Amino acid sequence: MSEVQNFIRETVTEHPVVLFMKGTAQFPQCGFSGKAIQILRESGVKKLVTVNVLDDQEVREGIKQFSNWPTIPQLYVKGEFIGGSDIVSEMHESGELKTVLQQAGAFES
Repeated sequence: MSEVQNFIRETVTEHPVVLFMKGTAQFPQCGFSGKAIQILRESGVKKLVTVNVLDDQEVREGIKQFSNWPTIPQLYVKGEFIGGSDIVSEMHESGELKTVLQQAGAFES
């Protein structure tokens, strides 16, 4: 496994909630990443780690291979790939996202 794949695997397994995104939580660089961050904030997530894929081209390509998902952002909860912006939005609207995040302990400070 490559160094980038190891970095991704370690990041998603060591943290309860990880969002690979374009930009940062404070300054998203695309609308889809901004939407995902907004939903996670509205959900009340405290334990969120973000990875700016614009900082490293290898991570940007590597995350797509890791998940077998072609777009960014990508949300992981307890090491499991949840989906991109549309899936996160649908799960938020149905209430399913909050349940998944609660089970991951994402609301504890």
